[in-house]
Amino acid sequence: MSTFNAPKGTYDLLPPDSATFLAVREAIARPLRNSGYGYIETPGFENVELFARGVGESTDIVTKEMYAFETKGGDRLALRPEGTASVLRAALEANLHKAGNLPVKLWYSGSYYRYERPQKGRYRHFSQVGAEAIGAEDPALDAELIILADQAYRSLGLRDFRILLNSLGDKECRPVYRAALQDFLRGLDLDEETLRRAEINPLRVLDDKRPDVQKQLTDAPILRDYLCDACKTYHEEVRELIGAAGVVFEDDARLVRGLDYYTRTTFEFVHDGLGAQSAVGGGGRYDGLSEMIGGPALPSVGWALGVDRTVLALRAEGVELPLPTVTSVYAVPLGEEARRVLFAKVTELRKLGIATDFAYGGKGLKGAMKNANRSGARYAIVAGERDLAEGVVQLKDMESGDQAPVGLNEIVAELETRLG
Repeated sequence: MSTFNAPKGTYDLLPPDSATFLAVREAIARPLRNSGYGYIETPGFENVELFARGVGESTDIVTKEMYAFETKGGDRLALRPEGTASVLRAALEANLHKAGNLPVKLWYSGSYYRYERPQKGRYRHFSQVGAEAIGAEDPALDAELIILADQAYRSLGLRDFRILLNSLGDKECRPVYRAALQDFLRGLDLDEETLRRAEINPLRVLDDKRPDVQKQLTDAPILRDYLCDACKTYHEEVRELIGAAGVVFEDDARLVRGLDYYTRTTFEFVHDGLGAQSAVGGGGRYDGLSEMIGGPALPSVGWALGVDRTVLALRAEGVELPLPTVTSVYAVPLGEEARRVLFAKVTELRKLGIATDFAYGGKGLKGAMKNANRSGARYAIVAGERDLAEGVVQLKDMESGDQAPVGLNEIVAELETRLG
C-alpha cells in the first residue's frame, strides 16, 4: 500500500475498465473524423484571462471552480476547466481561419479540471471529447454536430438519452429579454449573491438548481417569446434539419448552458439513469466568443461530451461494449532454450498483429498456465526440451482444452489461420 493516494475528487483509470473508456472515446471520435473534423490538442493550462473573458467573469466555473495559480515567472495560469476557449485560441493563433476553408472543423479529447464538490459523475478531473466548427453561421452546421453526437451515442448502444434544444437569441434580441428577466428577478426573494449574479448575467439564475429558487422562477419570462425574426427562422431550420435526419429532440424553453459565450442554438444530452448529474454532454453556438478573446468575428458552434458520464450511462442501461481481446496467444517456455525460441515466436506473432504475451519471470508450468488463463488468451503455446528436440510446440486451445503438437516452423502460420 503506497502512502500516496489520488487527490480528492480524482480517479485513476485502470485496466480492465480503461478499455471501456478508450472504446467510448473512439466511438465519439469516429463520426467526427468521418465528417471533416481534424484532431487538435492544446496545453492543459492557459492564461487565466482566456477563461475569465471567454467563459465569463460571473460563471461558477471562473469564480469558484477554476484551479488558478501564479508561475515562478509571475504568469497567471489556470488548468483548463473546458475545451472551447483553448481550441479557439489555438485556431486564432495559428491563423487557421485565414487558410480559406471555413468552417475550420476540429475535434479534441482530454482531461479538464474544476474544483467542485465531488459526487458520483462529478469529479475534479474529468475527461471529454469535443468538437468545434469555427467561422460559419449556418443552421446546417448546428444540425450536423447534434446529429454526429446522436450517432456516436447510438453506435455505443445507448438508447435512453434525451436531447434538449433551445435558442438563446443573439445580440439583437437577447438584451431585450435580459432586461425583462432582470426586472422580474429584482422582485424575487433571493440571497445577495444570486441578486448580484442577476445583475451580471441573469440567464445564469435560471440555471440555479436550488428548489427554493426554482419555485420562484415558475412565472419568469421565457426567451422564446423575445426571439427576433432572424433567430426564430434560424432555430426553425435547425429543428427541421435534425428532425429530417430522424433525430428525436425535445424543445426546452428553460435550457441555458453554464457558460457566458453561448448564442442562438443551445442543446444538452441528458440521461435519466444518472440521478442528479443527468447531463452527459452539451453545447451550442458561440458567435461572439472570438471577439471576446481578441479575435475577428468568427461565428462558431461546438459541443463536448463527458467520457466519464457516458460510461456511467452505459452502465445504467446495462450495455456491455464489445471490447478487443487484450491477449490472443500466451507463450509458456519451460527451460532456457525454450525461452529463447518462444520469445522469437512471440515477436513474430506480434509483428503480424496477433496480440501475444509471454510467461515472464521463469514460472513453472502450473503457475504459467494460471497466468495464461487469466490473460483471456484463446491459445497457449507450451514448449519444453523434449518438444524442441522433436521440432514441435504444444498448442493448447484454452476454450476446449484440446492440445496437440504443431511443428515449430508451422506454429506462426497455424495461429494466423486459426485467429484469421
